[in-house]
Amino acid sequence: MNVPEAKPPSPLYETDFYAWTQEQAMLLHNQQWSQLDLPNLIEEIESLGKQQRQELRNRLSVLIGHLLKWQYQSEHRSRSWLATTRIQRLDIGDLLEDNPSLKPYVEEAIDKAYLKGVELAVKETDLPRRTFPSECPYTSEEILSDRFYPGEPSELVED
Repeated sequence: MNVPEAKPPSPLYETDFYAWTQEQAMLLHNQQWSQLDLPNLIEEIESLGKQQRQELRNRLSVLIGHLLKWQYQSEHRSRSWLATTRIQRLDIGDLLEDNPSLKPYVEEAIDKAYLKGVELAVKETDLPRRTFPSECPYTSEEILSDRFYPGEPSELVED
C-alpha cells in the first residue's frame, strides 16, 4: 500500500485532545492517509503500550503490598485486605487476558512492583522497612494464584 506523506502535526492536538482523537479516528476510518497527524498519532499509540505495562506494575504493587501486610501483620487481617487482594488478582488476570503479550513481562514487572509494594506495606503497617525481604519472597505463580495467602492460615479465606 502506498501511503501519501502525512500533513504536519495538528494544532488541535495541543488545544483539544479529545477532538483531535475523534478527528484522527474519522480520518483513519475514511482512509484519508495524507490528512493524518502521524507524528502525534505514533506517539499516542506508543504511549498506549506503555500505559498497559504501567497498569500491570501498579496493580502488582498493590497486590504485593497486601500480600506482605497479610503475612507480616496477620493480627490485623481484614475482609478489606482480602477484597483488595482478590480484586487486584482479577484485574491483573483481565489485563493479561486482554494483552497476552504482557505475560513475558510479568517477572520484570514483579521485580519493579515489589519496591512499591514494600513502601505500601511500610506505610500501612508502620512496620520498619527492614521487616520485609529485600527481594520479593513470592513467585509469580503464587502472586497471581487466588489460593495463595502467605503466612498463617486465616478463617477469612474460604476454600
